[in-house]
Amino acid sequence: MPPTAVQAHATVDHAAERAQFRSGLWYGLGAYLWWGLVAGYFKLVSHVPAFAVVGHRVVWSLVLLIALITAGKQWPEVRRILRTPSIWPWLGVSTLCIATNWLLFIYAIANKRLVEASLGYFINPLVTVLLGLVFLREKMRPLQWAANAIAAGALIFLSLSRGGIPWIAMVLPVTFGFYGLIRKKAPVGPLTGMFVETLLLTPPALAVLWWAHARPAAPYNTPGTWALLLLAGVITTLPMLWYVAAAKRLPLSTLGFLQFITPTMQFLIAVLAFGEVFDRDRAIAFSLIWAAMGLFLFDLAKKARSARAPVVEAADMRQAEPV
Repeated sequence: MPPTAVQAHATVDHAAERAQFRSGLWYGLGAYLWWGLVAGYFKLVSHVPAFAVVGHRVVWSLVLLIALITAGKQWPEVRRILRTPSIWPWLGVSTLCIATNWLLFIYAIANKRLVEASLGYFINPLVTVLLGLVFLREKMRPLQWAANAIAAGALIFLSLSRGGIPWIAMVLPVTFGFYGLIRKKAPVGPLTGMFVETLLLTPPALAVLWWAHARPAAPYNTPGTWALLLLAGVITTLPMLWYVAAAKRLPLSTLGFLQFITPTMQFLIAVLAFGEVFDRDRAIAFSLIWAAMGLFLFDLAKKARSARAPVVEAADMRQAEPV
């Protein structure tokens, strides 16, 4: 039996959805693998004040984004964003979130707290799911609730055992989670949205750079350090563009799954390459977090199997139809 117009249209839509999912998956993998390795770069410039490193990230990212927007002929879209006041609050909050995230991550590396930062990024997928529940009305399944409860227990244990709140591990996932949520909902493209965010950060970034480099005797005013700082634009811009592109194409649950790549790499680099302390208290906390991640992944796999079953059954029925 030949397919009807409705069936043909549904097939085209399904193919388009699969293509969008695949491209989003590649963008997400690229971003998270890059972020997992980027700790090595920031370790090389850890002698530079964190505010100054963020300033270089902003300024050189702006230069690269101008070139990319010019090549892509996207200046009309930039003008549309700038002339639409309703978009400004979205990008204002997303700019504040990502700037805080950048600054805190660089601070953590410079102060030998990358293990704590990686703990925060392990928690990030759970925060993403919670944000989806609160703001996008996505449902949380029982295992997801259990995973969040275990993760909260890990943070409470770490706070009590070490006599202080692991604030880096708490602020990092919240700022990055809100950034992903806002960029998912904001009516702007990945490149043009990031350009406006970077533009908003440029004035304070220039002021910080003037303060940091106006002193000739500063130990980081050397050709080698300047060469490293000039790379900050590429190192910052490419994974951010890939991440925003992935956020536009993937559901938050899938994006949350991919986020495990970065903290795993960061944790291994912190302990094996940077020699950071991984004591008993941290081992217990991480064990709880990994248990929560295991529940989260098991729930995702279970959900994927249940969603795939009706598709397989429908395909079998189509194959049984007479032609």
